[in-house]
Amino acid sequence: MGFLAATAAASVYPSAYMELRWVRGRGKGKCELNFKPSMIPIYISTNPSDINPQELSQLFISCNHSCNRFPILDSRDRTVEEAVDIDKLCLALSHSFVVVSVFSNLALSDDESSKRLMVPLLGNLAQRVVPVTPSNGQLVGFGRAVSDVGLTASIHDIMVIPSLRQMGIGRMIVQRILRMLTSREIYDIAALCSEEERYL
Repeated sequence: MGFLAATAAASVYPSAYMELRWVRGRGKGKCELNFKPSMIPIYISTNPSDINPQELSQLFISCNHSCNRFPILDSRDRTVEEAVDIDKLCLALSHSFVVVSVFSNLALSDDESSKRLMVPLLGNLAQRVVPVTPSNGQLVGFGRAVSDVGLTASIHDIMVIPSLRQMGIGRMIVQRILRMLTSREIYDIAALCSEEERYL
């Protein structure tokens, strides 16, 4: 696969970096066992090999994020959930200068209207003992940047799963991308985002 070959050549990317962080839960809803999280562990990675293209395509769908700038509409002018072309996604990842992925070990509700956290996969106590990693966590956030590697860069595809929005995860993704770009002395940076992406 082209993506695996690209991730093996990690020299094209800035050095891989990972970090375990905690974000404050919104505390608006309770889950089935009255678990009301105050702090939620997340794992932030800039290693391209941590990204599973299948999981990323599911994140695109969960976040209702279109791979096209112009969403596909049905005959009643409603947005249609589009399938993500895995080959094109792998190609886009292989040409990305910076990728940032965020993982959490909490099972997340598919019911977007409730926006509630469900029962943790490892249990409340185990969360404090077993740190979240890409191998035991779920991909819950993503962002990437493309660059000419000299002067300019642009940030694309900032996504956070609906049940973890408004906790600052999107801001962390953008800050990590900016830090990696400016460490390579790239300061002319544009962000291509929708109105919704501004509030992640």
